[in-house]
Amino acid sequence: QEQLVESGGGLVQPGGSLRLSCAASEFPLDYYAIGWFRQAPGKEREGVSCTSSSFGSSTYYADSVKGRFTISRDNAKNTVYLQMNSLKPEDTAVYYCAAYTWGVATVQAMCASVDGFDYWGQGTQVTVSS
Repeated sequence: QEQLVESGGGLVQPGGSLRLSCAASEFPLDYYAIGWFRQAPGKEREGVSCTSSSFGSSTYYADSVKGRFTISRDNAKNTVYLQMNSLKPEDTAVYYCAAYTWGVATVQAMCASVDGFDYWGQGTQVTVSS
Protein backbone atom coordinates (compact mmCIF):
# COMPACT_ATOMS: atom_id res chain seq x y z
CA GLN A 1 0.00 0.00 0.00
CA GLU A 2 1.50 3.27 -1.10
CA GLN A 3 1.91 5.60 1.85
CA LEU A 4 3.07 9.13 2.46
CA VAL A 5 4.64 10.35 5.68
CA GLU A 6 4.49 13.98 6.81
CA SER A 7 6.84 15.53 9.35
CA GLY A 8 7.95 18.94 10.55
CA GLY A 9 4.88 20.18 12.36
CA GLY A 10 4.97 21.72 15.80
CA LEU A 11 4.22 24.74 17.94
CA VAL A 12 5.44 28.09 16.66
CA GLN A 13 4.80 31.71 17.58
CA PRO A 14 2.98 34.05 15.20
CA GLY A 15 5.39 35.30 12.57
CA GLY A 16 7.51 32.17 12.81
CA SER A 17 8.35 29.54 10.22
CA LEU A 18 8.09 25.79 9.77
CA ARG A 19 9.03 23.45 6.96
CA LEU A 20 6.83 20.43 6.43
CA SER A 21 8.13 17.36 4.63
CA CYS A 22 6.22 14.70 2.72
CA ALA A 23 8.18 11.54 1.99
CA ALA A 24 7.39 8.23 0.37
CA SER A 25 9.33 4.99 0.57
CA GLU A 26 7.26 2.80 -1.73
CA PHE A 27 6.75 4.89 -4.88
CA PRO A 28 8.37 7.81 -6.74
CA LEU A 29 6.76 11.10 -5.80
CA ASP A 30 8.11 12.83 -8.88
CA TYR A 31 5.59 10.92 -11.02
CA TYR A 32 2.66 12.46 -9.16
CA ALA A 33 1.13 15.84 -8.65
CA ILE A 34 1.24 16.50 -4.92
CA GLY A 35 -1.08 18.54 -2.77
CA TRP A 36 -0.82 19.93 0.73
CA PHE A 37 -4.15 20.16 2.54
CA ARG A 38 -5.06 21.28 6.03
CA GLN A 39 -7.95 20.70 8.36
CA ALA A 40 -8.76 22.80 11.40
CA PRO A 41 -11.16 21.56 14.11
CA GLY A 42 -14.76 21.77 12.91
CA LYS A 43 -13.76 22.73 9.37
CA GLU A 44 -13.51 20.90 6.08
CA ARG A 45 -10.18 19.86 4.68
CA GLU A 46 -8.92 22.57 2.34
CA GLY A 47 -6.26 22.68 -0.33
CA VAL A 48 -3.30 24.88 0.64
CA SER A 49 -0.87 24.28 -2.20
CA CYS A 50 -0.49 21.90 -5.11
CA THR A 51 2.34 21.19 -7.51
CA SER A 52 2.38 19.31 -10.77
CA SER A 53 4.48 16.21 -11.26
CA SER A 54 8.14 16.69 -12.06
CA PHE A 55 7.22 16.56 -15.74
CA GLY A 56 5.53 19.93 -15.34
CA SER A 57 6.25 23.14 -13.48
CA SER A 58 2.93 24.43 -12.19
CA THR A 59 2.18 25.40 -8.63
CA TYR A 60 -0.93 26.73 -6.94
CA TYR A 61 -1.43 28.47 -3.61
CA ALA A 62 -4.63 29.28 -1.81
CA ASP A 63 -5.14 33.02 -1.42
CA SER A 64 -4.81 32.68 2.34
CA VAL A 65 -1.19 31.48 2.07
CA LYS A 66 0.01 33.13 -1.14
CA GLY A 67 3.30 34.94 -0.59
CA ARG A 68 3.94 33.12 2.69
CA PHE A 69 4.09 29.42 1.75
CA THR A 70 6.29 27.73 -0.85
CA ILE A 71 5.95 24.20 -2.19
CA SER A 72 9.02 22.46 -3.59
CA ARG A 73 10.46 19.06 -4.45
CA ASP A 74 13.71 17.24 -3.83
CA ASN A 75 13.51 14.29 -6.20
CA ALA A 76 16.80 12.85 -4.97
CA LYS A 77 15.24 12.52 -1.53
CA ASN A 78 11.80 11.59 -2.90
CA THR A 79 10.35 14.37 -0.77
CA VAL A 80 8.01 17.32 -1.23
CA TYR A 81 8.26 20.29 1.11
CA LEU A 82 5.97 23.06 2.26
CA GLN A 83 7.93 26.03 3.59
CA MET A 84 5.64 28.13 5.76
CA ASN A 85 6.72 31.64 6.74
CA SER A 86 4.99 34.48 8.57
CA LEU A 87 2.68 32.00 10.23
CA LYS A 88 -0.60 33.21 11.68
CA PRO A 89 -2.87 31.68 14.33
CA GLU A 90 -5.40 30.91 11.59
CA ASP A 91 -2.83 28.59 10.00
CA THR A 92 -3.31 26.22 12.94
CA ALA A 93 -4.48 22.86 11.59
CA VAL A 94 -3.47 19.32 10.83
CA TYR A 95 -1.56 19.38 7.55
CA TYR A 96 -1.71 16.47 5.11
CA CYS A 97 0.10 15.70 1.90
CA ALA A 98 -1.50 13.63 -0.81
CA ALA A 99 -0.69 12.25 -4.26
CA TYR A 100 -3.06 12.94 -7.16
CA THR A 101 -3.91 9.91 -9.27
CA TRP A 102 -6.87 10.97 -11.45
CA GLY A 103 -5.03 11.79 -14.64
CA VAL A 104 -4.53 15.32 -15.91
CA ALA A 105 -5.92 18.45 -14.28
CA THR A 106 -4.74 21.95 -13.55
CA VAL A 107 -3.11 22.39 -10.15
CA GLN A 108 -5.84 24.87 -9.25
CA ALA A 109 -8.53 22.30 -10.02
CA MET A 110 -6.67 19.65 -8.04
CA CYS A 111 -6.43 21.82 -4.96
CA ALA A 112 -10.13 22.67 -5.05
CA SER A 113 -11.12 19.22 -3.79
CA VAL A 114 -9.79 16.13 -2.06
CA ASP A 115 -11.23 14.10 -4.95
CA GLY A 116 -8.53 12.52 -7.05
CA PHE A 117 -6.01 12.27 -4.22
CA ASP A 118 -5.88 8.56 -3.47
CA TYR A 119 -2.73 8.41 -1.34
CA TRP A 120 -2.57 10.35 1.90
CA GLY A 121 -0.27 10.75 4.83
CA GLN A 122 -1.32 10.60 8.47
CA GLY A 123 -1.04 14.35 8.98
CA THR A 124 1.17 16.58 11.10
CA GLN A 125 -0.12 19.14 13.60
CA VAL A 126 0.82 22.79 13.16
CA THR A 127 -0.08 25.12 16.02
CA VAL A 128 0.57 28.85 15.79
CA SER A 129 0.18 30.48 19.16
CA SER A 130 1.93 32.87 21.50
